Amino acid sequence: MSARVLVLYTGGTVGMEPSPEGYRPMPDFGGRLRETLQRSAGDELPELDVVALERPIDSANLSPLHWQRMAEPLLANWDAYTGFVLLHGTDTMAWSAAALSFILQGTDKPVIFTGSQIPLLQPRSDAPAHLQAALQLAAYHRVPEVGLCFGRHLWRGNRSSKIASQALDAFGSPNYPPLADLAIELQVHPERLLRAPAQQRFIVPAFDPQAVAVLNLYPGISGHVVDALLGCAHVRGLVLRSYGVGNAPEADRSFMQALERASQRGVVLLNTTLCATGPVVQGAYATGSALTQAGVVPGADMTLEAAFAKLHVLLGTETDPDRVRERLGQPLCGELTPAT
Repeated sequence: MSARVLVLYTGGTVGMEPSPEGYRPMPDFGGRLRETLQRSAGDELPELDVVALERPIDSANLSPLHWQRMAEPLLANWDAYTGFVLLHGTDTMAWSAAALSFILQGTDKPVIFTGSQIPLLQPRSDAPAHLQAALQLAAYHRVPEVGLCFGRHLWRGNRSSKIASQALDAFGSPNYPPLADLAIELQVHPERLLRAPAQQRFIVPAFDPQAVAVLNLYPGISGHVVDALLGCAHVRGLVLRSYGVGNAPEADRSFMQALERASQRGVVLLNTTLCATGPVVQGAYATGSALTQAGVVPGADMTLEAAFAKLHVLLGTETDPDRVRERLGQPLCGELTPAT
C-alpha cells in the first residue's frame, strides 16, 4: 500500500482565523490545509484525507469524553491508512496524546499529534512546518507510537508536557529524550522507540469525566481539603502532586488519615512530584514512606498528564481497585521508567 495518512482535526489554534470577536474556526479548513501544504511541500506530500470531529473543541474545554471521540475514527479506519495525524489545541495536547497512547497500546503505526501556536493562515505561522513533519513521520517512518510533534522534536506522547505559553518550542519531555529531531534532516532515533508487540490491545473505556481528581500539596494543607475533594462519590482516583521525591506532611495526622480513609474505601491514590524533572522515590524519606503506609502508589517519573490519563483509562477498564494500583506501577506503553 502506498503511503496514506488520515488527518483528524479536533480543534485548536491551527484551524482558527481572526474575527472581531477573537479567533474562531475557519470554514473549509480541510481545503485550506491542502492548499497550504501543496504550496509548501508539493510532491513530498503523501496521499491524505482530512476529517474533523463533528464539533471541534477549544482544547481548554477538553473532557475525557473527547478522548473516545478522537479514538473512534482512528479505529474505524485503522487498516486503511499508513499512519494518522491529529491536529489539536496546544493547551491540552499532551493530555490527549497521553490518553490515546493508553487507548492504542501496542500500536504498530504512527499516531502523531501536532498543532501550532499561530493559526495556519496567519503570518509567521508555525503550522506548515509542524504539519509537514508530522505527515512525513506518519507516512514514511516506522514510529509505532503515539507521538507529539512540535518545534524541533518528536516527543513520546505520554512523556510530553506543554512548558511554554507563547514560545514556539512549546513542548518538552522532562524525563525522556526526543524520539526524533526535526533539523535539516528528519532524524528518528530507533533505539528510543517502543517495540511493536505481536498484538494490539486497543480498548476505548467508558470514561467518567469526574472519576479522577488532582491535588497539589502546599504548606498548611489539611485533611479537610482531602475530605472535601474526595467527598464526591464520582471520584475514584486521585493524582497527588507531592514535594521533591514524593514527600508529604506526615506530621499532620489529619492529612494522612484522610488519605488512609480514601484508600480504604477504594479510591486509588497515585503520587507524582511537583518538580519539573525526576522521579518519585517514596521510600527515600520518612515523609514519603508514610504515603506508602497510607496506600498511595508511587508514580515513578510519570508526568501529570500521563498519570491522569493512565488512571482514567485503568479506572474505565478495571473494576478492582487493587488491580488498578498494581497496573499503575507497571509501564504499559513507555510512560514511566521502571525502578532498577
